[in-house]
Amino acid sequence: MEVLNTLWLSDIIMVMEDLSDTIIFLGTAGARFVVTKQFLASGGAWLNFGGTEILLDPGPGCLVHSVKRKLDASKLKAIILSHKHLDQSGDINIMIEAMTEGGWKQRGVIFVPSDALDQGTVILPYLQNYPQKVDILSEGMSYSIEEISFETPIRHVHPVETYGFIFRTPRHTIAWITDTKYFDGLSSHYRGELLIVNVVMMESRDRVDHLSIPEARQIIEEVRPKTAILTHFGMSLWRAKPWELAQKMSEDTGIKVVAARDGMRFDLSLLDEL
Repeated sequence: MEVLNTLWLSDIIMVMEDLSDTIIFLGTAGARFVVTKQFLASGGAWLNFGGTEILLDPGPGCLVHSVKRKLDASKLKAIILSHKHLDQSGDINIMIEAMTEGGWKQRGVIFVPSDALDQGTVILPYLQNYPQKVDILSEGMSYSIEEISFETPIRHVHPVETYGFIFRTPRHTIAWITDTKYFDGLSSHYRGELLIVNVVMMESRDRVDHLSIPEARQIIEEVRPKTAILTHFGMSLWRAKPWELAQKMSEDTGIKVVAARDGMRFDLSLLDEL
């Protein structure tokens, strides 16, 4: 009986783990210099929504950092690419290999903007038949992965075709503003309990299509999520200690703001406590 009870408890724990909603930040680097020097990791994010595992923006180092954290790529249901720049896409080919076990098991869906498959494609041609499907992202569209859906509400202002995301799980809504120049109405497209913002710069700069700290603060104040997470830091922002900037933003706005760290695991159940 004791053995049976132990097995039953083990099964319950496994079920609870499968149903957990978590986001693991494999990397938080956002600018070319930070990425190429690896002052911060650049591996993207691993999403687990009730057991549906999704990889977002697998930049350089994704494979190494996911393996170090005992994340199994063969369990991935999808890989999503916000845009084709190397800091987002550097490891997409090896992660497709890992997800499909070298192409022996056709599985998973790849979601990419159309220009990632143009001439000079990001995904190597021989790998494009390894997943079950390659789906093209477009403005204002909705997509599904098992019980999870996500939307690409608007095309961003960035040198290449770029989209942010709104993920909807049975329990939570997560808005993720990926790389973009600030534009009027941006915040109106991203409503969710959790708001994640790629913010590269301390102050906005001409001809640099990325968000700055003042712009991120404005977006957070307009969206007013339960929690906001800042990530994708450039060098000037990293030197300014983003964890301190996030704390100050929390105090000023009354909204919980967190600066992501390499390897940080955010449990979405925390949103239910706010």
